[in-house]
Amino acid sequence: MNEQQRILVVDNDRDMSKFLDYMLEQEGYDTIVMTDADSAPITLDNIAPDLVILELPDEDNFKILDLLREQSDVPIIVLSTDIKVESLRQTLSHGADDFVRMPFGVKSFMARVQAKLRRSRNSIPVEI
Repeated sequence: MNEQQRILVVDNDRDMSKFLDYMLEQEGYDTIVMTDADSAPITLDNIAPDLVILELPDEDNFKILDLLREQSDVPIIVLSTDIKVESLRQTLSHGADDFVRMPFGVKSFMARVQAKLRRSRNSIPVEI
């Protein structure tokens, strides 16, 4: 059960954003979808999501990933069409928690989302 966890989706492709929104909402997640990556750091502060899904179309967007990571420890899954191993390495070194190449299988993607949310939820300290 995901207890209405909130996921911020940042993808400049409107069709992909709609697809991710639909897919995540079908699984019971509360989604906030943005097509403007430059506004993501402000939105991150305002909504405090449990997970961020960020599409990185090119290396210029590492600055957005860096800003998000400076602000929060929220899990970040990066989506990219880039197939180079160096891009994977750079993305992870800039603070992403996972790197998913597009196109991707829905079931495997949802398993990654659930794993990141479960691991994040389990790392929250509990007061006794």
